[in-house]
Amino acid sequence: MNFRQFAINNVLRSKRTYIAHFLSSAFSVMIFFTYGLLAFHPELKDGIVSSSGTMSELGTIGMTVSQYIVFIFSFFFLLYSVGAFIKVRKREFGILLILGMSRKQLNRMLFIENLLIGAAAIVAGIGTGVLFSKLILLISAKVLAVDNGLPFYFPLKALLLTAVAYAVLFLLIALFSSVMLRKGTLLALVKAEESPKPQPKASPWLAVLAVLLIAAGYGVVMAFAVLQIFNFLLLFGGVALVILGTYFLFTQFSVYFMRYLQKKERFFFRKTNLLTISELMYRIKDNAVMFFLVSIISASAFTGIGTTLAIGDPGLSAMENPYAYTYPYFEEEAKLGNQHLSIIREELEKGGFDYKETSVQPIFSANGMKLVKLSEYNELIRSLGYPAETLGEHEAILTPSTVTEKNSYRIHGPAYEEIELETGKEAVTLQIAKAETFIAVPQGYGEQFVVSDSLYEKVKKTQEEQGEYGFVIFHAFYVKNWKDTGDATRAMVERFNESGDYSYYLNSLYIDWKSAQQKNGILLMVSGLVGIVFFTFAASFVYFRLYADLARDEQQYQMIAKVGLSRKELGTIVTRQLLIMFFLPMLIALIHSGVAFVALQQLVDFSIVGHSLKIFLFFLTVQIVYFFITRWRYLERLNKIIQ
Repeated sequence: MNFRQFAINNVLRSKRTYIAHFLSSAFSVMIFFTYGLLAFHPELKDGIVSSSGTMSELGTIGMTVSQYIVFIFSFFFLLYSVGAFIKVRKREFGILLILGMSRKQLNRMLFIENLLIGAAAIVAGIGTGVLFSKLILLISAKVLAVDNGLPFYFPLKALLLTAVAYAVLFLLIALFSSVMLRKGTLLALVKAEESPKPQPKASPWLAVLAVLLIAAGYGVVMAFAVLQIFNFLLLFGGVALVILGTYFLFTQFSVYFMRYLQKKERFFFRKTNLLTISELMYRIKDNAVMFFLVSIISASAFTGIGTTLAIGDPGLSAMENPYAYTYPYFEEEAKLGNQHLSIIREELEKGGFDYKETSVQPIFSANGMKLVKLSEYNELIRSLGYPAETLGEHEAILTPSTVTEKNSYRIHGPAYEEIELETGKEAVTLQIAKAETFIAVPQGYGEQFVVSDSLYEKVKKTQEEQGEYGFVIFHAFYVKNWKDTGDATRAMVERFNESGDYSYYLNSLYIDWKSAQQKNGILLMVSGLVGIVFFTFAASFVYFRLYADLARDEQQYQMIAKVGLSRKELGTIVTRQLLIMFFLPMLIALIHSGVAFVALQQLVDFSIVGHSLKIFLFFLTVQIVYFFITRWRYLERLNKIIQ
């Protein structure tokens, strides 16, 4: 057996230790390849034939940035995992040095081992990506709202880019592994597992500070959303407080809480609690930084994916425009406008859609105030399902034109109680009867005031007498199931353009939604895949730390078994410890992202509960399956040594 075979056999014999490292590496390679598969796709390279003209630019930037994120994060993850394996194998390395292996040979052995794992991960990751490339393209076409789909092609460029990039990455990791091993004397390597651990300590003040920081961070984030204080520094400050509080939560509060439980003698000395709590205190202290990283990474993944799903929701497009179609035209263009309106009606009727058609003609007063006629306004809100309003001659309703105005009216109400309206001949004082909290006037801008029909006609007549013409008439079509109007919309646009009458006047909610889907589809691809990679790496951190302590656990439970520890009791102790290791960081991540989703809900009119639950249930299911597999393998290993 030569030296190369010796290094290969080392990897094969330690496959249980290296399996998580290998699978996570292969998974990151596959995700990187997926981004390359999409970035070099012929249909995405020069833009999609669709309603969105910015798709090409967004696609190129989004895919490139996400590749960098995955690649850089992969480097730090692999560096961490290699460091964990070196720590586990220090005793083995010390014995090899005693038997005559030189430092140079030891470094060479580690170099070959890392290159071997890297090469296997590259082959497995690219192979899996190629195997599922057709499925990936089908899913991507759905996410990016590409109606004609993304045809299959052989991704040679993506394959070469992935292979070269990760070959360089694993080469760097192999070189760094040799540097890591140079630390420590021969005696320190041999006795690495025998070094006693100090008693974990924690400050009660820092433990309290952890809770206060997280509570303050939550409060700042909720203030940002509920009070509509759109300040980036405020939001960043809230997030920073939560991150700092989470760090102290694991490094200080968790240890302090375990020491508190130790002082509760009736609880501490009950059954196997003594072993469970004592061991957990050391595990939590040793893994505090890892728990902190897993919590923050997981929370970022949950929040990023959930927010992107909410952005792609059709409810977002309908927030500022509740009408399936809006068609504006000037009074002097009435003939052409009526022709276009006939086309819209014909296509909706041909598609079998029930619709409500209304119209509104906003005008401006002498002092620039935008006025809406009460009777026309009532037709608009009745089509949306709201009851009609009534107004006195000297009253007005403030109606929003943007989501920002709508939220401001909902939180603060109108900024003033009365307004001065100049009709051209006289000034009239109007009392603000109410400020509406929903958008009703199509394609509005600026502050809008609903006034009585008589006052509206008086202002309009005065404006016409002064030579003011060209008021725009907005026709609005409300269709409840507007998401199904794709074919009808395409037919309308085609008929407009065939007749030489361009369709740019037509505002379609379906087109806006599809355009938003395509733009936000890139965000979903980036955040979704990067989030899954982050979550996979986070789960692997737990695996590495668990197996880093495996040798010590085997010795400890073997000694305890001699004084009567049964397999059932061992299973109970290990299960409790694993539950904390696997689900405590995830619980904190779920709480953090849950608060983020509650804050996000304050900014939108549609429910994001469904999106939040989908994200939580998906990752929780994966984590539960991962927990049971790890528990089964871990107990199987420990049960062998207490027989």
